[in-house]
Amino acid sequence: MEEEKIEKPEVVFLKPDKIKIFRATFGTIHVMVDNNSLYRGVFAVAAFPVSNPTKYISLFYYDERDREQEIGMLEDIDDLTEQQRDLVKQALTRQYFSFEILAINSIKFAYGLLFFDVETDKGTRQFSMRWEGSRALDYAGKGKIILDIFEDRYVLKDISSLSRTEQELFLRYIYW
Repeated sequence: MEEEKIEKPEVVFLKPDKIKIFRATFGTIHVMVDNNSLYRGVFAVAAFPVSNPTKYISLFYYDERDREQEIGMLEDIDDLTEQQRDLVKQALTRQYFSFEILAINSIKFAYGLLFFDVETDKGTRQFSMRWEGSRALDYAGKGKIILDIFEDRYVLKDISSLSRTEQELFLRYIYW
């Protein structure tokens, strides 16, 4: 029996001095690599968006067949010029849009769902979350990332920043 060979993926690290990241027409981001390859409509994906949001950022584009292709990975966007770093951060913000929870007005449980009414950095929000451990992820040791039924992210950076009443309400339902 012939053994099936599995190709090992190869990570291409992009060197900051060998690439140019710039904004083009209609606000899209383009990347020029040192071999004069130009990639249009580039978007960024973080390998570790919670624990290491500025390190190991992959840059992608869509080819002529509308397939996602990876250009390569930036080890640390802090090594880029300020202008390039800002463009990558903007691309990441579009990819990882989230709300930061500042206060909890109420949480109610019904039909296997938690119904939240919260104050966020973008105003008052109401959302629903399935009451499952996989929907509330640990964040930076002190907080939680809550995924609602539409996969929107609500970040509670530090549970202890809430009032005592809010903490008790939160931990009554999300105790894991």
